[in-house]
Amino acid sequence: MKSIRKWLLAGLLVIVPVMVTLWVLDWIVSSLDKTLQILPGDWHPDKLIGFHIPGFGVLLALAILLVVGAAASNFLGKKLVSWWDALLNRIPVVRSIYSSVKQVSDTLFSDSGNAFRTAVLVQWPRENVWTIAFITGTPVGEVASHLKNGSADEFVSVYVPTTPNPTGGYFVLLKKSDCIELKMSVDEALKYIVSMGVVVPGGPAALSTSAAK
Repeated sequence: MKSIRKWLLAGLLVIVPVMVTLWVLDWIVSSLDKTLQILPGDWHPDKLIGFHIPGFGVLLALAILLVVGAAASNFLGKKLVSWWDALLNRIPVVRSIYSSVKQVSDTLFSDSGNAFRTAVLVQWPRENVWTIAFITGTPVGEVASHLKNGSADEFVSVYVPTTPNPTGGYFVLLKKSDCIELKMSVDEALKYIVSMGVVVPGGPAALSTSAAK
């Protein structure tokens, strides 16, 4: 029974990552294949070829992104994008949604953007309980004035992600002195969070060094 249990666990360690990876890839491909619906019916690859081949939607989505990106990069395209932004910012309900999403996307995807600047260790949700978080910036304007209020402490904007889904979390403003900067990259910190501490930054070498200590 001990050997059977060992083999089952070994099999799970091999099969589960593969199955989850295939499931995620299948979801991405099937979602992008829906972009084919914008084509006229006679132009659908299924009708032209006679059978369904998954992945044509991915090619179409990439082509659309390349065309839109190339158009938006020239002088005329930038003018059109600015006009489009100004138009959407005039619509009451759309304005709040569009401006928020655009600011986040500009931060995440632009060359100069830096959504997560530094991985830090903070006490959360109470003292003596620690978690990994990310510095996203510094408070400005009215928020900064209320936080300082005669204090010499410097505050930073911190995002505390949840595990194993880091897209959900908490935005908090903390004293910079309460944040311990970590010598790990943002990618390593994210992997550490998503894996619930299983994937250690630095890999097996870090584990062997820790064990030696």
